[in-house]
Amino acid sequence: MGSRFDITVVAKDSVDGNKNISLAVDEISRIENLISSWKPDSETSKINRNAGIQPVPVSPELYQLIERAIGLSKLTDGAFDISYASMDNIWVFDGSMTQMPNRSSIASSVTKVGFQNILLNPQDSSVFLKKKDMKIGFGGIGKGYAADMAKKFLIEKRVPAGIINASGDMNTWGKQPNGEPWKVAITNPMNKNKTFALLPIAQGAVVTSGNYEKFVNFKGKRYSHIIDPRTGYPSSGIISVTVFAPKAELADALATSVFVMGKEVGLNRINQMPKIGCIIIDDKGNIFTSKNVEIEN
Repeated sequence: MGSRFDITVVAKDSVDGNKNISLAVDEISRIENLISSWKPDSETSKINRNAGIQPVPVSPELYQLIERAIGLSKLTDGAFDISYASMDNIWVFDGSMTQMPNRSSIASSVTKVGFQNILLNPQDSSVFLKKKDMKIGFGGIGKGYAADMAKKFLIEKRVPAGIINASGDMNTWGKQPNGEPWKVAITNPMNKNKTFALLPIAQGAVVTSGNYEKFVNFKGKRYSHIIDPRTGYPSSGIISVTVFAPKAELADALATSVFVMGKEVGLNRINQMPKIGCIIIDDKGNIFTSKNVEIEN
């Protein structure tokens, strides 16, 4: 998935532990082969090749993942949208950009984006992208889903505790061998070598999205690599969002969505959702938390 996965399990010995870690790796690879738009033989690639042409019957697993993704798009007013993959890549965050793209280029980049144009048919479990050259991608939800599935698989194998870390998408179950809950450090985006909080996490997931590594500055304003799929413009005003949720898939999608929705709308939406917590750090270093999160420094 172009991402680093770190897998930790509690086991009786290293042989048992390594066996279970290998099983988790196999499950993650299975998910990648299902959802990757880079693999030409994946079901996702087949959907994209047939955009504007015909519906594509897919496995129940992929169908249900896309169905949940559309639900998240509705929940976030389109701030999360797997059809973001249709966007023209006119923003570059490798340091080579010297000026903003022009307005017409930005406007045209999102003409094929829109979750409303992803049509699902439950009768034959098919997916149809209405517009020619439209694409879907799971960059905002795939790592979290893979972490959830690896965790589920290991729990079924009676692994008592562990952590699936999908490039910062942390998914835990059980407790440490000393009986204490797993703890996650939240990076200080103003100084990546420091943390500003250490929080316990039990039987759930925590995902942090940050723009402190990929961004551009124009006329004193910072633009994040996280782009609003509705407008084509990068998000601004926030440099870090951390979301706590029962599943990494949900936390993954919401972390990106809050970036796009902004501090006020994002916190308001999170506060309406049960069992979801959020920490936001704005571009001035101010910290904001949802109503059910308490930080102990």
